[in-house]
Amino acid sequence: MSEVRKIAHNTAWQLGGKIFSTALGLIAVAIMTRTLGVEKFGWYSTAVGFLQFIGIFTDFGFTVVTANMLSEPAHDKKQLLNNLFTWRVITALLTQGLAPLTIFFFPYPAAIKWAVVIMAFSFVSISLNQVFVAYYQTKLAMHIQAIGEVIGRVVLVAGLALAALGNYGFLPMMIAITVSSFAYTGYLWFRAEPLRFQINSNISKAIYKKIWPVALAVVFNCFYLQGDRLILPLFVSQTEVGLYGASYRVIDIVLAVSTMIIGILLPLITFAYSRNLREKFVEQSQRAFDLMALFILPIIAGALVLAEPIMRFVAGSDFSSSGKFLQIQILTMVGISFGIVSGHINLAINRQKSALWVYIVCAILSVIAYLIFIPKFGGFGAAWTRVGSEIFAGAGLTIAAGIFSGFWPRLGAFAKILISSAVMGYAVYIIQPFNLFASIIIGIFVYSILVLVFRVISKQTLLEAFPFLNKLM
Repeated sequence: MSEVRKIAHNTAWQLGGKIFSTALGLIAVAIMTRTLGVEKFGWYSTAVGFLQFIGIFTDFGFTVVTANMLSEPAHDKKQLLNNLFTWRVITALLTQGLAPLTIFFFPYPAAIKWAVVIMAFSFVSISLNQVFVAYYQTKLAMHIQAIGEVIGRVVLVAGLALAALGNYGFLPMMIAITVSSFAYTGYLWFRAEPLRFQINSNISKAIYKKIWPVALAVVFNCFYLQGDRLILPLFVSQTEVGLYGASYRVIDIVLAVSTMIIGILLPLITFAYSRNLREKFVEQSQRAFDLMALFILPIIAGALVLAEPIMRFVAGSDFSSSGKFLQIQILTMVGISFGIVSGHINLAINRQKSALWVYIVCAILSVIAYLIFIPKFGGFGAAWTRVGSEIFAGAGLTIAAGIFSGFWPRLGAFAKILISSAVMGYAVYIIQPFNLFASIIIGIFVYSILVLVFRVISKQTLLEAFPFLNKLM
């Protein structure tokens, strides 16, 4: 099987799994919003925002570092995986197991504090997933991850449905979320090759050398990526937090697509660079940039036009006004998506330390802006500050990657995708009052036709990736 076909096979599994798991995730959000209402969903958003802040703060970059190191020829893969897994377990238990107890020092209702304690276990589980997901990325076996994610989402929807039907209330729903995380992690662990706890001094030193600049970048990244969710509940009502948080759930779904795309290609970028395959490195980096644009730009265009209908469909009529937050927050995906690509390129070429200034400056400016604009403008101040910080970070990382790697993305395909997305967005805007699903279907149709007309994807790439198309062409 050729490299392109392997990528296509891997991508197909991920896309299929992501579509199904996303549908289940939307059902889960729909159950929660309609059962809890705006204020109690604000409780959930506050609790999750607090835990995600801690989760990112103590992430240490294990996913990208694991994928990166497993793609390099320096160490025995089995021992390396054992050591990475061991250190992730230790760091997760010490940080994400204990840090959530600080929630009791915040002026939140008791239900929010206990929700944090309950869901903290799910975040420990999610931390372990980082090593497994990176392992399957390097093996181009992401179908296992896709199946595991679907299993977790099925358990989640079932648990939330039982809690809603039984009218059990807020905290049982938080328990259902934690159980679903255990189901996801359990499957990934079961399908992986046997792991054991192991600490090798030489390998541990190599991990530390690779991970500390990434970890430091992630710490600063945490402040501008999640600072809004930590600071906002201190200045506005839980109702406004609920509206803001509902739009955040949609952003999280789009962000998962971005992470999936670069996760497919990072091992190949690292493999090419670590073996001095310059042309292959440039090819894979350009492919990552183009794929990100291909998927993200039309999503942004569609969300700008359909924000309020999307939120009504996802969360119910009580959350229609959160569409205004979604229209602003979807713009963050411009900076996030291309920042993800450039940040991973910096990691692949071992220049992550040289890009730390981007995260440090962005974190400092973002926290200052959050503290200025959130008290004055509430959720809108938080949303626009986050847009500015993400675009600043994305631009800075792209410049850093270009300087250090010599790779500057060609913008020909990007321009075609941007035009196609804009035309699609205008077409969707014209027929928006008709029906949400009709708008989406027409938008997909218009965008697909324009992508083919502009030849964004070559016929040769399509035929190599999907050989069955030979019979149709």
